[in-house]
Amino acid sequence: MTASTLLQEIEKYIPIVGDINIKSPLAYQATRGAVEVVNTVQMAVAEAYINGLEVPDSVLESFFDTCMPIFFQYFPSLLAPYEWVLKETDHLAEGSQQLMKIQYDLPQAMLNTMLGDGKLIYPKYSMGLWEKGALNLEQSQMHMIDDVIEKLDIKDGDNILDFGCGWACVPNYILSKFPNVKFTGLNLSHAQCEYIRHKMQDPESYLSSHRFTLYEGDLNNANFETKFHKILSIGVFEHVGNLTRAFKKLASFLKDDGKVLIHIITVRIPNNMSSVYTHKYIFPHGRYWNYDAVPSHQEDLKTIKKWYLNGSNYSKTITNWLQNFDDNQATIKTLNYGMDYAKFRRIWRFYLIWFIRNFASCDGEYNGNGQFLMVHA
Repeated sequence: MTASTLLQEIEKYIPIVGDINIKSPLAYQATRGAVEVVNTVQMAVAEAYINGLEVPDSVLESFFDTCMPIFFQYFPSLLAPYEWVLKETDHLAEGSQQLMKIQYDLPQAMLNTMLGDGKLIYPKYSMGLWEKGALNLEQSQMHMIDDVIEKLDIKDGDNILDFGCGWACVPNYILSKFPNVKFTGLNLSHAQCEYIRHKMQDPESYLSSHRFTLYEGDLNNANFETKFHKILSIGVFEHVGNLTRAFKKLASFLKDDGKVLIHIITVRIPNNMSSVYTHKYIFPHGRYWNYDAVPSHQEDLKTIKKWYLNGSNYSKTITNWLQNFDDNQATIKTLNYGMDYAKFRRIWRFYLIWFIRNFASCDGEYNGNGQFLMVHA
C-alpha cells in the first residue's frame, strides 16, 4: 500500500478532512453536520451585510482571504453545502427559469455597464484572459476568445453551435474573424435573446450577416437539421446538473469528426463546490465541478485535452466588473431590480468581492477555469 493510498484509507474515518465522497457513513454524517454550521455562519455574515451592517471592503476581503485557503487546502468538504452538489442530479438542469430571473434577466443597462458593451465585444459574463498581456477588460475578452479559437481549431467555413451563447459576444467576435463561418446560438434567457435579436437587425453587428441563427430554448428540447463541425460552451456547465445527459445531447449535434470545447469555472479539490449564499441570491442550483468531473463522464464524448486557467484571470476580470459597477452608480441605481436598490447593491457587491478573493486564493491554483476539448467517444 502506497503512502497516498494509506492516507486516503485513514481519511475515510476522519470527518471534514479531505474528500467527502469517500467517507465512512459515520464520518460522512459528522461532516454534513459541520457543513451545516459553516452554512449558518456564512449566511449570518452575508445577511448582516445585505441588511445594512457597515463593513469596509478591506474587512470582507480579509475574511475571505483567511477562510478560503483553509477550506481549499484542508477542508474542501465544507464547501459542498448540499448533498446534490456532490453528484449529478436527475435533471439536466435544475431551477433554470429561476436562474434566468435572478441572474440573466437583470436590467440590461446594468449588465452592459458592468460587463462592457463595445462595438465588437458585447457583454460577456465569463473570464477574460489576462496572462497574455491584456491591458483592459475588452482586450482580455478578445484574448480569451482568440484562445478558444486556437484550442477548438476553428477554421473558415465551420458550422458552429454555441450552447448557452449569452449575449452572443463570442459568435460576434468569431464571425468578424472568419467570413465563411456560420453560427447557431442556443439560449434559454428571453432577455438575452431580445438583446441578440436587436443586434441581428443592426448592420454594424456581425450577427446581422445572416450567418448567425438564434434558437431560444433549452438543451432538452433543441433539435437542428444539420450537425455541427464545432460546439463550444462557455460558462454554462456550472448550471448543468447532469453532465452525462448533456454530453449525450451535444454529441447528437456533432459531426463524426467534430470537436467540442467546454469552458467552466472549476475547482481543484476532491469534491464539487457551491455555497448557500450563491444558491439563494446569485446562481440557484449552481455548482462548480471538480476539475476531473468532465473527463470522468465519457459515455458519449471523451476528453482528449484539458487546460486549467489560473484563477488570477477571473479574479482580475471580476475586479474590473466591480470597478465598473461602483463607478456607474448614478445610472445603475435608477434601474428596476424588483427590490430595494440598496439591498440589491449589497447582494451584488458581497458576491463580487467574495469571488475576486476566491479566485485569487492560493495564488489561483485551486479555483479557476477549466477547458476541455472533446470528441465522440
